[in-house]
Amino acid sequence: MKRKLKVYLDTSVISALFDERNPERKSLTESFFKQIESFDQFVSEITTAEIERTPDPTLLSKMKEVALQLPALPLTGDIEWLANEYVRYGAVPESYLEDAYHIAVAVINEMDCILSWNFRHIVRRKTRDIVKMVNTIDTFRQIEIMTPAELL
Repeated sequence: MKRKLKVYLDTSVISALFDERNPERKSLTESFFKQIESFDQFVSEITTAEIERTPDPTLLSKMKEVALQLPALPLTGDIEWLANEYVRYGAVPESYLEDAYHIAVAVINEMDCILSWNFRHIVRRKTRDIVKMVNTIDTFRQIEIMTPAELL
């Protein structure tokens, strides 16, 4: 039996399910969620903390309902260290440390890929290249960084 891919979902993937401002991204995310059972999927304590800061109570409730169905990976000292390495090498700006945490959680927990709609700090060539370099230097497993649409 073939092993399921282990995928980490950042907050942007969950929020995209309810984003009426971007119908194409919403539709692509819904398509991914229709096939989600094909993957072992995870979020983290960072994801749940970001969701908790959602100001709209209705949206907050919907996002929490989705996130609570997925295993939440805890934060550890190794994750904090690796996130800071990503920032130190310029993969993610220091003011967006939580984005580096998302990547570090996925890497430390040996996910096959991290899924995100965050093109500003996560799903971009510079971030992919620096994450690959840091993971090589520090002998961590490589990870694919992509959108849910790219996985389908």
